[in-house]
Amino acid sequence: QVQLVESGGGSVQAGDSLRLSCVFSGGTFGHYAMGWFRQGPGKEREFVASVGWTGSPTYYRDSVKGRFAISRDNAENTVYLQMNSLISEDTAVYSCAARRHEWDDYDYWGQGTQVTVSS
Repeated sequence: QVQLVESGGGSVQAGDSLRLSCVFSGGTFGHYAMGWFRQGPGKEREFVASVGWTGSPTYYRDSVKGRFAISRDNAENTVYLQMNSLISEDTAVYSCAARRHEWDDYDYWGQGTQVTVSS
């Protein structure tokens, strides 16, 4: 059974950076497309970024383009989300998710890591 464990969240000031990590286990990591999602206080969960099996293609929601970068290390079974120039609107629980193909729904989800940005 695939399991996803996120880490790297925390409380930071606006303008700071954080790097989130998500470790994959229970399957062949290179056979899964990965995504990051977030859910802010009182908000619906929203897509943040995704990456294909080999590191491309990548997709981002408009509000994080140019500030966030998703990447993966298939040798380490890990997907990353580098977040720069954080703003208060980025405050949320960030979760990673896995799916077999880019056209599938996400089948597996981590429990999330809290990111809090103070202005």
